[in-house]
Amino acid sequence: MSVRANRIAEQMKKELGDIIGQKLKDPRIGFVTVTGIDVTGDLQQAKVFISVLGTAKEREDTLIGLSKAKGFIRTEIGQRIRLRKTPEIEFEMDESVAYGNHIESLIRQVNDENEQ
Repeated sequence: MSVRANRIAEQMKKELGDIIGQKLKDPRIGFVTVTGIDVTGDLQQAKVFISVLGTAKEREDTLIGLSKAKGFIRTEIGQRIRLRKTPEIEFEMDESVAYGNHIESLIRQVNDENEQ
């Protein structure tokens, strides 16, 4: 990723956290954390990685709610970040947080078994 794409990704991450946390009123959207953004080199597309606290159903509902709000979110991003063309946004679950928690619990389990 180019330096410019990195800068735009960081700016988008900051703005998305604000937009999702304060502007969206959709009851399907739970407690969302934007964990990362991959912007293509031509700045046409942005893949937004999110983590959501809650059950699998709540995570799924949050993705649906965010997908429905894509147009609004993109408009807000366009107003906050001055770009000729605002990237298309695609939301994806960031499984790395859940995977890290799973690994941590396995390590804890092994340590507990060794102490006995």
